[in-house]
Amino acid sequence: MIVASNLTKRYPGGYEAVKDVSFRISAGEMVFITGHSGAGKSTLVKLIASIERPTSGSLVVNGQNLSSLRRSAIPYLRRNFGMVFQDQKLLFDHSVLDNVLLPLQIVGLPRRESIRRAQAALDKVGLLSREKARPIALSGGEQQRLAIARAVVNRPTVLLADEPTGNLDAASAAEILDIFESFHQVGVTVVVATHDPHWIERYHPNVLCLDHGRLL
Repeated sequence: MIVASNLTKRYPGGYEAVKDVSFRISAGEMVFITGHSGAGKSTLVKLIASIERPTSGSLVVNGQNLSSLRRSAIPYLRRNFGMVFQDQKLLFDHSVLDNVLLPLQIVGLPRRESIRRAQAALDKVGLLSREKARPIALSGGEQQRLAIARAVVNRPTVLLADEPTGNLDAASAAEILDIFESFHQVGVTVVVATHDPHWIERYHPNVLCLDHGRLL
């Protein structure tokens, strides 16, 4: 499903965040990307999501080579992805339900079906009772669960997360990763960037370990 061959990302000034990386992630796998701060974890997630473009090498997702993908095709590719980041980018002037509805409105799903799906996603992450609240009224862990509900409401085949537990206490972080594990168990491909080895011991995912941009 996700295949990288000699993948490199070089930024202006010559800094290489990802260097000659090759790997394969099969459909339905749960994979953690680990490494020290600055190892290239976030860059690799952004490359998979086509937020960043490779400098050289190839990255194939669902049979499409992102290196040669037209920019106009990227929004359609991203419909296969659910993306969760440390900065959730929530709409604080909208309700919890409206935040989850947004991706469905973008793709033009009818209102009644959109509400049904959004409420199901909120129920999955334990926030259905808070659907009318504003995100500012939620705890940090609840805000991250809201971001997950928004990420999965389109029923993606791949769930990408970049340090999703970085700002959370241990109990909230465990709740978030338990949710990711539940999606993995129903066949979603889950890719999580994390610097915390504790979660590897708990969830036993496949691991891609980066060191200064190189895959160990």
